Formats: sequence, C-alpha cells, structure tokens
Amino acid sequence: MVEGIRAAAPSLEIGVRLGAFDTVPFRHGEHGPGAPEPCAGEYPYAFGADPSNALAARLDETLAFLSLVRELGIRLVCISAGSPYYTAHIQRPALFPPCDGYLPPEDPLVGVARQIGVTAALKEACPDMVFVGSAYTYLQEWLPHVAQRNVRTGKVDFVGLGRMMLPYPEFVRDVLAGRPLQTRALCRTFSDCTTAPRNGLVSGCFPLDPFYKSHPHAGRLSQIKSAARKK
Repeated sequence: MVEGIRAAAPSLEIGVRLGAFDTVPFRHGEHGPGAPEPCAGEYPYAFGADPSNALAARLDETLAFLSLVRELGIRLVCISAGSPYYTAHIQRPALFPPCDGYLPPEDPLVGVARQIGVTAALKEACPDMVFVGSAYTYLQEWLPHVAQRNVRTGKVDFVGLGRMMLPYPEFVRDVLAGRPLQTRALCRTFSDCTTAPRNGLVSGCFPLDPFYKSHPHAGRLSQIKSAARKK
C-alpha cells in the first residue's frame, strides 16, 4: 500500500493509525457491566494481547509492526486500541456506552490510563518516531493538564482529539489562548455520536450541539435509544 501511494503521490507524507492492542470481544453482562465473551481463556490471536491473559496488552507484535513502519520511512503514528464495535470501552473510554453496547466493565479512567501507558511505552521503545496519543476526551476539564504533562515528560509527542471536537471545536484554541473552558460545550461521553452512525444516521453531538439538537435525525435517534432501553 505504501509503495503504491508513493508511486502515485511521491511528495505525500504518510502516517499510520495503529490499534496497538486488542482484547477479547465483550458483550452485555447478564446482571451488570459488560463481560468478556466465554472464549476469553482461549483467545490467543488478538493483536497485541497476551496469549495467557487476553485481557492484558503485550507489545512485542506492536513493536514488530512499528519496525516495519520505520523501514518504510514512516515516522508519524497515531495510537488507538481495540474496536468501537466489540471492545468499545478499550478504544473509547466513556461513561455512557452506545445504546447497542454494554456498560463499561471498568472505570473509564482505567481505559484512559491504559492507552496513555501503552503509548508511553511505545514512545520509549521508538524515540525517533512521532506518536499521537488518543483516548483523552473522557478527561474533560482535566484534559489540558494531563495532555501538557504527558507531552512535557516525553510520554507522547501530540495529543489527538476526536469526540471533543464535535461539541467544542474551539477547545484547542481556548486552551492555547489561556481562556477559561466553555464547560457546557465539553464532551461528556454520551456516545450519541457513535450510536447515530451505527444506525444509519449522521454523526454529531446531539445532546450539546444546537445544530444536531434540531436535526431531523434527532427524533429518530431518540426513538432508537428508547427502544434499546426496553430490550
């Protein structure tokens, strides 16, 4: 793929978005938070997972892939993890899961810390590469402080923001200008931006953005969520 892109656009810089580790699929818990699938003890093939404990990250495969990336002359890598469909709490720590998902089996801060720790370990192992960290949105008001600390101490080179940009596109501008945060615009991880496209609707912050509050899909999304709660 890289060779093909460079043949067609030799001046184009290439970066990689990498799921640094995965885990077993999760499902609705019978009496509470989400639970790993019954195959948890027999799931040796998850990328970046420990065969003896599929719920833990092991980075030998990840580092091998980064070696390949380096050989291809690529230095920019954005770190993610898991899947938004069957391990949503790993990839996108949130207090409120998508309506067709499962309740988080851990405090979302554990998921944030896991991705920060893995990114820091990869940066330490590959200091010549440029890493973008993710999974920071759940930190909300504390995001600028944690991001600044991690960049300053060399745990990551950049912090990438996804969900936060939907309700609050001015977030970075306000932080860099030293202005107080617009707390009413902060993403509170309601996951409507994920629930909507999973049901064929547009993605946006329906709870906080006036544009999406009045969008024709807002009513349909409300119906979908109501129906899911009754199941």
